[in-house]
Parts: sequence; C-alpha cells; structure tokens
Amino acid sequence: MRKIRVAPSILSADFAAMGEAVERLERAGADLIHCDVMDGSFVPMITFGSYMVEALRPHTRLPLDVHLMTVTPWEKAEAFARAGADIVTVHAEACGERLKETLRLVRSLGVRCGVSVSPHTPVESVLPFAEEFDMLLVMSVVPGKGGQKLIESTLGKAELAREFFEKHGLSPDIEMDGGVTEENAARVRGAGVNVIVAGSTVFGAADMAGTIARLRGEN
Repeated sequence: MRKIRVAPSILSADFAAMGEAVERLERAGADLIHCDVMDGSFVPMITFGSYMVEALRPHTRLPLDVHLMTVTPWEKAEAFARAGADIVTVHAEACGERLKETLRLVRSLGVRCGVSVSPHTPVESVLPFAEEFDMLLVMSVVPGKGGQKLIESTLGKAELAREFFEKHGLSPDIEMDGGVTEENAARVRGAGVNVIVAGSTVFGAADMAGTIARLRGEN
C-alpha cells in the first residue's frame, strides 16, 4: 500500500513570512512543500520564481515540490533545480510537442520529474510518456488561483492513471492539487492519489498538524 503524503501549498501562506511558514509546516508533519510558480502568462497570476525557492531551501529539510505553471518550462527548469527543488513538475499543455524532451531535461538535472494535466486535458495524453516521469499531477481545479472547489470529474482521471500504471508495472506518484479538504480527502485517496496538495485547508486550520494527519487518513 502506498504511503499517503501531504504537500501543503505555500500559495496560501503569508508571503511576507514565507520562511517561517515553511518551518511551521515541517513542525506540523507535512511531507513536502508545494511551491506554485505562476508566471502571469500560462496563468494570469504571478507568484514567485527560483529566488524564492532558493530562499526557502535553508528553512526546511522537506522536499520542495515545485509546480511550474509557466510557458516554456524547458527554459526555466534548470534555475529551479539549482535553487534547491527536489521535484520539478511541468504542464503538458505548456510543453506541447516538446513534452518528452522536457521531461528528459528535468530528469537530467538530477531532480524528480513531474507532469501535470489541467482539468480540460485528458490524462490519456500523457500516459504514453509514463516511463519519463516520476509523478503525475492531476489538477482538480483550473490552474491559477487558490480556494477553488474540487472538480469531481478529475477523480476519474486519477483512477484511470492508477489503473494504467498498475497494469504496466509502473509506479509514479499521483498528486492531486486543488480543492482537497478533510471532507473529500477520502475520495481523493480512494481514486489512487497518494500525494495530496492542500493550501487553504492547511493554512486555515486551527490545528494544522491534526488537519495534515486527517488528510492522510490517520485519524
């Protein structure tokens, strides 16, 4: 059975105290730190770049899970790998015909490689490249802002991917990002997701550690 891990998104943190926020997450039992990088082009919002990731690196021993919501991710991946990212995830939509090339580039940088699909993108479009990535990120909301509700139909995409991986003897992680709460986390885990991204659910909790544990299904 796959271990369920929780990757709180610092998109919901106080940007004026990001280092402190990451330290709090580690103390609360988070497994990874999810860093949503938005460039104002692939999505309308702008968040932060590789210098922020570099600044966060000394504040935690946890893996930094960098999600590039950017155009031309093949031009940006190296900067984030050098900044201390442990996982770099690129969007299939941004890569287009350069997807395989980009996935191989990310792995060549010595970090784990992820591929993300937005809600409108069929997950089948990336499954032929499954041997090229370590993690599939299923977006369960429209990329670009936090606080949205989970799109229920995306659970089926995770289920389909997990069935495909098991059938072909592959073992990528499946991560889900967007609208995951304590109330729907069991359905998310049941769909084959083993890495849960949660932003406002974790940062808005009175008991951050308890919320992380419940997202894992521990209590």
